[in-house]
Parts: sequence; C-alpha cells; structure tokens
Amino acid sequence: MLVVNWMSTDIVTITPERSMMKASKLMKDKSISRLPVVDENGKILGIVSDRDVKDASPSKATTLDVHELYYLLSEIKVGDIMTKKVVTIRDT
Repeated sequence: MLVVNWMSTDIVTITPERSMMKASKLMKDKSISRLPVVDENGKILGIVSDRDVKDASPSKATTLDVHELYYLLSEIKVGDIMTKKVVTIRDT
C-alpha cells in the first residue's frame, strides 16, 4: 500500500509569522488539530498543534486583564511555538 493512497491532499498550512491566535482559530474553523508551518516557497519548516497552542497559552488563573491577555496572545508567533524537527515521507 502506497502512502499516496492514504494521504490527504487538501492541506491547510500556516506561515511562522502568523500569530498563535490565528493558528488556533484556523484549526478550530477547519476542525483540524495540526498545521504544517511553511515558508513562502511551501518548504516545511515545522508543525504546530492544538497542544502547542494550549501549552503556550496563559493559565486561566492569570492576573492579566482582558486587554493585556489579548495583546500577549497576539504577539506570540507560530514560529515561536512550532515543533521544528518534523519527520516527512515521500508519497511513493
């Protein structure tokens, strides 16, 4: 059985400069739990998961007000929280 027969071909990706909040919203909107992180040429740089986003998010017991929290979350970039060592495989 070849990988090409099992793999998804309609892949949603994100760039490392995008905010963690945008990645989280994209995963929620598309009902997916991982996003490959790619450069402008489509080269894979890493992967970000919903777990990465959760781990980088502040605790619910934070003392920050809503505006501070929103600002903090908007400043965290995908490139800061992504897993950089990814394993890939050819489709054939």
